[in-house]
Amino acid sequence: MREFFTCTLFLLAGIACYAQLPPVFGPEYTAITQQDELTRTYISPLRVMWTSDTTGGVIKNTEVLLKPGNSQSTMDRQTQFCSIKSTDTDTASILLDYGKELHGGLQLVMGGSSRREPSLVRIRFGESVGEANSQTYNSNWLMGFSTDDHAKRDIIVEIPRSGIFEIGNTGFRFVRIDLLQPNTLINLKEARAILRYRNIPYLGSFKSSNPRLDSIWLTGAYTTHLNMQEYLWDGIKRDRLVWLGDFHPELKTITKVFGYNEVVPRSLDLACAQYPLPNWMNNMSSYSFWYLIIQYDWYMQNGDLDFLEKHRAYIVGLIDLIASKIDADGAEEMGKFRFLDWPSSPNKAGVEAGFRALLVWALTDARKLCEVLDEKEAMATCTAAIARLNQNVMDHNNLKQAAALMAVAGLLDPVKACKEVVAIDGAARFSTFYGLYMLDALAMADMHDEAIDIILAYWGGMLDMGATTFWEDFNIEWMENSARLDEFTPAGMNDIHGSFGAYCYPSYRHSLCHGWSSGATAWLTENVLGIKILEPGCKTLKIEPHLGSLEWVEGSFPTPLGVVRVKHTRLENGEVETKVDAPDGITIEMN
Repeated sequence: MREFFTCTLFLLAGIACYAQLPPVFGPEYTAITQQDELTRTYISPLRVMWTSDTTGGVIKNTEVLLKPGNSQSTMDRQTQFCSIKSTDTDTASILLDYGKELHGGLQLVMGGSSRREPSLVRIRFGESVGEANSQTYNSNWLMGFSTDDHAKRDIIVEIPRSGIFEIGNTGFRFVRIDLLQPNTLINLKEARAILRYRNIPYLGSFKSSNPRLDSIWLTGAYTTHLNMQEYLWDGIKRDRLVWLGDFHPELKTITKVFGYNEVVPRSLDLACAQYPLPNWMNNMSSYSFWYLIIQYDWYMQNGDLDFLEKHRAYIVGLIDLIASKIDADGAEEMGKFRFLDWPSSPNKAGVEAGFRALLVWALTDARKLCEVLDEKEAMATCTAAIARLNQNVMDHNNLKQAAALMAVAGLLDPVKACKEVVAIDGAARFSTFYGLYMLDALAMADMHDEAIDIILAYWGGMLDMGATTFWEDFNIEWMENSARLDEFTPAGMNDIHGSFGAYCYPSYRHSLCHGWSSGATAWLTENVLGIKILEPGCKTLKIEPHLGSLEWVEGSFPTPLGVVRVKHTRLENGEVETKVDAPDGITIEMN
């Protein structure tokens, strides 16, 4: 009964406030309503990438679609329309590029048709040119075809003769429209993307003497921003769920860019309601480990003791559950599925070592939380569990993910971890999710210059391939002989989206906007700007910049007490001059 009551409270806490209805509804109207807290913005395409018409006779005035719109249909013949005409044997098709990855759908504003009845069209959303032109295959996504199982992206539907038609709720940059109705002409006044997003300011910032690094920081920020829907998703096309492992890099980015946002506590409440103890978060033990790490980092950022108190029972109960699975010799039974990230999966021995290191890290943070909550018994439970685990420290088996976690958890000297594993071959064998912890290990080893070079090569490599958000997975080897995602793939070249991917993301199923890939943004703020939290609520911050080859870097960092602004400039003598503007109530410690 107690678990049911606790979970119900968590769930109710995540429900938005009731909407304020117009007076005409009256007090007798008792329907449950909810205000849409997100913003809708309409965006005209930046370019018409392609049409099926090689003659110019059946698709005309495509430039009309690039103009500003007003979402108002008209039958006025003086208004110009993009006309699209099919024949009895050929469909007419147009491919539109909106310039950036978006979350939302498509608005068509009609200007009449040769039919009085609705006309049949096919609308395909794509995160890449290849995906927008691809076929779906929903029976077995392991075959490598795009699927519609999380967000419908390939839709055959009737559109009206006039008026407005809106459709779609997915992640995309490109839209292809095929007129399937034979011997039909339709007039399009507008074909605008609907961007649905959380309208919040970017309080954090990062600018430097290297524009490529600045673009990487901002792209990571935008990647997480798009996933901040009603709850914190991992991907706007796939999976559109609250995954606690994916959550942590997103949390790190949110705290560096937006500061406090209700999407974080709301999503943690939801996760506890969906996975009450003794269940593991997302039915994966490692994701329950991440829950403890997330709670600690969120508390350090905001100092919100009330929220921590609200989760006290879950935190302590989870500690007890974990400790009960660790025997006296340090062996543990946390389930057969030992997940770090997908690219690490083939290295079973390395995953085992990394899994145990992640557990030590989580229990270390949990112990700190228990100190704040004055849970002395739970603190002792964490200490004893860590001691039992440390009797059996496993070898990383040359897995970068494992070596990085072992360094972060204090199980392996960071210099040894990086020089023997993490830094070998630079960005090779990096991953979008665990790349953050590999960068953290490099920073712990005082190898900041190497870390910056890897960021420029790895996250910068995605930019080189046309990314406007960072991806679910990426290997720098994919770049060889591959076309950008915003280009048609020439014969003999790889499609950077469709030709790669594995596990649950083969080919176009691969998410090109995945929040767990944003970690470079957080790392740059923490290590290049050099801003780290020493006291809960950001009451004490340490400023220790690492500019590498940069001539200067400046930026801002949101705290509960206001925005901190920092600028570092390399002087002619090689020293770095630092200027800090911090709100009252924040103590700054300089290295």
